[in-house]
Amino acid sequence: MKIARYNEGRIGVVVDAEHLVDVTELVGADATAWPPVGSLRLIADFERLRPRIEAALPGLPRIALRDVTLRTPVPWPNKVIAYPVNYHDHGREMQAGYRADVQGFFLKPASSLSGAGEPVELPIVPGREVHHESELAIVIGRQCRGIAREEWRDVVFGYACLLDMVVRGREERVFRKAFDTFCPVGPWITTADEVGDPSQLEMKLWVNGELRQHANTRDLVLDIPGMVQMAAAVMTLYPGDIIATGTPAGVGPVKDGDQIRITIDHLGEMNVPVVQGTLGQTPVFAQPYTPDIVKQR
Repeated sequence: MKIARYNEGRIGVVVDAEHLVDVTELVGADATAWPPVGSLRLIADFERLRPRIEAALPGLPRIALRDVTLRTPVPWPNKVIAYPVNYHDHGREMQAGYRADVQGFFLKPASSLSGAGEPVELPIVPGREVHHESELAIVIGRQCRGIAREEWRDVVFGYACLLDMVVRGREERVFRKAFDTFCPVGPWITTADEVGDPSQLEMKLWVNGELRQHANTRDLVLDIPGMVQMAAAVMTLYPGDIIATGTPAGVGPVKDGDQIRITIDHLGEMNVPVVQGTLGQTPVFAQPYTPDIVKQR
């Protein structure tokens, strides 16, 4: 099943390549509630709600995807967990001497999340580049802590495409990745049963039609079971928590007017415009960034 969130917080199920149906009231969600936790409750109660949704789908009216604005599927997760340098080729291009399996993870704020129908807004950072990083999003489905590696499937709800945007520099990583709209997720969550083996997913990213990143999840340094186990060793994971798997080689700058396209097998695609915003100026980025890294291949 493909779970979407659209317009002003409505919850939908995507039923074919061009349509979704609204299940907001069916699953007991309030699109106007604050905080916006309707999708979290759907994920947490999915085993109970799924038969009700499946039974109702044939009789619900279709809504054209072209007529809606897709928002981030989970706008209020407890946390977004991100693994840096989790592909060897990206580690080599950035001359990083560590990998995710020995480095661990960092956290991105939920306020950085946006959806497939929303633009990436560039902050005012003269002299700096903002780079794209294509990643797989793993969405947690059950509360857990201290799980064995072989239990990872029991706690994963589904998957989505994710962009981890970053201001390139040497300052604190989270600071450079925390701007609003710097974590587009979507276009929806595809439940794990529809994905099959997530260790063999092809991922591609284009900017203005130019292919910049192409990888397969089989090339991850720390694999998906390892990422779930490592995160749960440190923290309690909750339904709706998002794990970003790290990016492969090919990261690069985007500018106002660019179009980013990311596709992942079985998960669909996001086409996200890039626009120049009016906020984000800070003395932290007052000095231009002169990289001492020459990207390697």
